[in-house]
Amino acid sequence: MKKIFQFITAIAIVAPVAISATSEPSSQTEHVSPFACNALALSPEVRKRHFEELGPALLKLNKSTRELPDGYEFELPADNRTYQLLTEWAFQERLCCPFLDIGLRFDRESGPLWLRLTGRPGTKQFIKEEFEVANSR
Repeated sequence: MKKIFQFITAIAIVAPVAISATSEPSSQTEHVSPFACNALALSPEVRKRHFEELGPALLKLNKSTRELPDGYEFELPADNRTYQLLTEWAFQERLCCPFLDIGLRFDRESGPLWLRLTGRPGTKQFIKEEFEVANSR
């Protein structure tokens, strides 16, 4: 308990400094990735697993889909196996589709595991088209 209190105290001291250091406007132009999957961002072995094993396995595990203003949320079983598949997939997905915001969330009281895919305008349409293609296989 003492270590948790020390950690919280350290964050309370450091966070305002870090926030003020990053709150100044940047003079650099933000890079904007195209809406395209760059499968070559993954090695051949990883690419094969990502598209032929992980993606199809997660599609089969999807229990429901929630439409969001800027993307979608997918409900998955909150078990260890699904979580491991999902985190491996998400880590790889962020490399080949860097325009995606990827979030994983467990609901309280042993609720479901949610995969949230969102992003800038146009992302939702991209996700919709990709899942339509994936589900037609």
